[in-house]
Amino acid sequence: MFRKLVLFVSIVALCRAADTARMDQIVESFVSAKTFMGTVLVARGDEVLFSKGYGMANLEWDNPNSPSTKFRLGSITKQFTAASILLLEERGKLKIGDPVKKYIPDAPPAWDKVTIFHLLTHTSGIPSFTGFPDYSQTEAIPTTPEKLVARFRDKPLEFEPGQKWKYDNSGYVLLGYLIEKISGKTYEDFVKENIFVPLRMRDSGYDSNSAIIRHRAYGYSPGPNGPVNAGFIHMSIPFSAGSLYSTTEDLLRWEHGLFGGKVLSAALIEKMTTPFKENYAFGLVVHTVNGHKVIEHGGGIEGFNTQLTYYPEDQVTVAVLGNLNGGAPGEIASKLGALLHGDAVVLPSERKEITLPVAKLAGYVGTYELKPGFDLVVTLEGGQLMTQATGQAKLPMFAESETRFFLKAVDAQIEFSGDHLVLHQGGQDVTGKKK
Repeated sequence: MFRKLVLFVSIVALCRAADTARMDQIVESFVSAKTFMGTVLVARGDEVLFSKGYGMANLEWDNPNSPSTKFRLGSITKQFTAASILLLEERGKLKIGDPVKKYIPDAPPAWDKVTIFHLLTHTSGIPSFTGFPDYSQTEAIPTTPEKLVARFRDKPLEFEPGQKWKYDNSGYVLLGYLIEKISGKTYEDFVKENIFVPLRMRDSGYDSNSAIIRHRAYGYSPGPNGPVNAGFIHMSIPFSAGSLYSTTEDLLRWEHGLFGGKVLSAALIEKMTTPFKENYAFGLVVHTVNGHKVIEHGGGIEGFNTQLTYYPEDQVTVAVLGNLNGGAPGEIASKLGALLHGDAVVLPSERKEITLPVAKLAGYVGTYELKPGFDLVVTLEGGQLMTQATGQAKLPMFAESETRFFLKAVDAQIEFSGDHLVLHQGGQDVTGKKK
């Protein structure tokens, strides 16, 4: 009996070692492709299965990334803002169904029907200030919450509140402004006192351009000859839509705290994670990937891209924080999640390319509508099949069967069937019909 138990434990240890090695191999494929530097953590419940840093926190001083490295979170900040709003509701300070005008009496008439719920779900119709023509000229200039709100308060709504969904940084800035007005505290202090301190998130905070923050990563962007220092943004600009920093270890504490009922009641967690439109809830995307419920959000800001993913059915957390701009963190998190759920993960370097006759390739040429206003255009150029999504770069496709192709520049596959194609990317399938 004892020997069988030892043998069983050894087999489990070997399986975990194999999983860990494969996780490392997945992340290393992005590091080798020079698309990722950062830190990755995978946990099931309280057990950390994988935690490792890759590349440099500072390229000029060769300081390596580690699990204790602090990264700007970008829009992962939004879930902390949403939780703060719900804390105020729990304390009777507001109701999410309240009109914004209740707390900002001098708000413009266009906001008469805009509620806090609309701000939380990106359905207010208020235009996002980060899309304004002058945004790039104002990123470096320090501001205040009042001045940020002034940038968009007199702009016409893009649609009737609640009728459509459009990602909106203005809405989350306005939520931060409301937190300050209603609580009497700065956004920074409110989040620190009500979330970071109670959850012992000692390596998290509101980022600063002037303060000395130990173990903070520098941010980089891809350049023609390798990474370059990312552009400057004053951290008063992203405010409650994207200003926080953290570590992968602290984000695990956050997931445990939020979904363990240490921050909000069960009823409020349910409210926070119930999607309204386009799978968006309150600062979180909630959907199903390969049969598994996923609660997640990514972030992108100068020099940093991030992804925090939670699988509630088996309490799996995947945190990927990168200090090199690009989509790698989201792709890494998706692949690690698939691996943990027993799905096959095939890396681009592991796919076998075959040659097809040009006549066969020509049959796939056309424009395929993935959704209104978003097409995938397939062309044949010099015997090479190319694809280009609306507003994106043109990329070569490589055949691995007569109907299935893969991309090397991004981790995506396209499968043709009659006058349809299916785009496989990030654990999701999107079908497009030829126009």
